[in-house]
Amino acid sequence: MKSERANRRMMTRLSIFAVAMFGFGFALVPFYEKICEVTGINNLIKPAAAVVNTQVDKSRWVTLEFDANAHGLEWEFRPVQRSVRVHPGEMIQIEYDVRNNGAKAVVGQAIPSYGPKHAAPFVKKLECFCFKQQPLQAGESKRMPVQFVLDGALPADVNTITLSYTFFEVKGASTAPAKGGVQG
Repeated sequence: MKSERANRRMMTRLSIFAVAMFGFGFALVPFYEKICEVTGINNLIKPAAAVVNTQVDKSRWVTLEFDANAHGLEWEFRPVQRSVRVHPGEMIQIEYDVRNNGAKAVVGQAIPSYGPKHAAPFVKKLECFCFKQQPLQAGESKRMPVQFVLDGALPADVNTITLSYTFFEVKGASTAPAKGGVQG
């Protein structure tokens, strides 16, 4: 009888404790949101679109020109846009089209170059097809993005930058399509 009563009391205490912990878990959400709002970290209340990039230099324009070459490959390779005007600090995405006109699958690797050469450190790429090898089956086409920001510290005398990519064949690389994602 005593052990039965002790078991019921323990069960009641454990049930109250479980309900209290469940409630505490729910109470943490608004507490976490308030901390994030105050500190500005991972703010869940403001949508990302409402955040303004204060590092964009709106007083200045830079023209970016795009070029494409395929060295020793039967590929058509060209930028979708030949040029854009941007403010330093502004995030930009451009795209290149590539098509394998050859009769066999080929793996290519793009190598970037910049003009003027001293502008290269100021082009900060976030995403680029040049980061990895690009397999193309015979007749296959792809649209490949390049996402970047021009560093605001770009010298004031640089008003035009040419971004050129040259694709080279990667000998001995596998032409099997990559698993689990889009090439880019």
